[in-house]
Amino acid sequence: MSRQTPYAPTSSIISPPLASNISLDEEVKLYTTSAKREIYEDLAELYSIIVSLEFLEKAYTRDTVNQAQYATTCQRLLTQYKSILKTPEVAAKFKDIDTFMNGYKVFGSFVLILAYKKVSYSSASYRLKIGVPVTVEHAGADSVAITTGTSAKEVAEAVQVFLSSVNRLFTTKNFITFMDALKLKYSAKDQLHPLLSDLITSLNNVTVQEFQGRSKIVNWLIKLNQMNAADEITEEQSRQMLFDIEQAYNEFFKGLSS
Repeated sequence: MSRQTPYAPTSSIISPPLASNISLDEEVKLYTTSAKREIYEDLAELYSIIVSLEFLEKAYTRDTVNQAQYATTCQRLLTQYKSILKTPEVAAKFKDIDTFMNGYKVFGSFVLILAYKKVSYSSASYRLKIGVPVTVEHAGADSVAITTGTSAKEVAEAVQVFLSSVNRLFTTKNFITFMDALKLKYSAKDQLHPLLSDLITSLNNVTVQEFQGRSKIVNWLIKLNQMNAADEITEEQSRQMLFDIEQAYNEFFKGLSS
């Protein structure tokens, strides 16, 4: 008796040839709606900001651009970067700087393999994580020097004295404004970060020498920069921040009196 072959049903649907519904000349779209298009356009902007910042950092270290040009351009790029990431959909797609740079192969030559995880290493990624230009991170006497011609020495000295007085006034105001914000229980990053940025910027305009209080302000600015806009510092962090800022203010005030 012969064994019956098992029944195997076959599909009666005939798939059309691929060539009939796919055109090799047709553009492949990443999006189908205007909302998705805006997301990808913002991601493209972030990519260009990272590349631009990388070239800017290298140009500054090679003295291709001066300090004023670097500081202005770097601050603008950092502001644009933060502004774009305020959109929740873009931030969700972006995730974080390392994930974005690895995923889109930004500066492939700078990618290191560490513990089986790709980590992007570049001047741009470091600057974006820090959130402030190198002139703010490492401010010194050079950052407040004014270059003048010998024929205009007296005029330059008068202007420098005037600007110094104005900068001291603004710095004092920014110290008081930030300490008042902490006393009023401001705790969110989007509340504190702009005030602290104004403080460190004005402080750099009058501080010739490094002092302990300034480094603490920079550290707090870096911590705030690494938080999301809606994130809040704890009550303990708020008390410590107020303590550090008050100490820095006292050091600054003593420096003005000496």
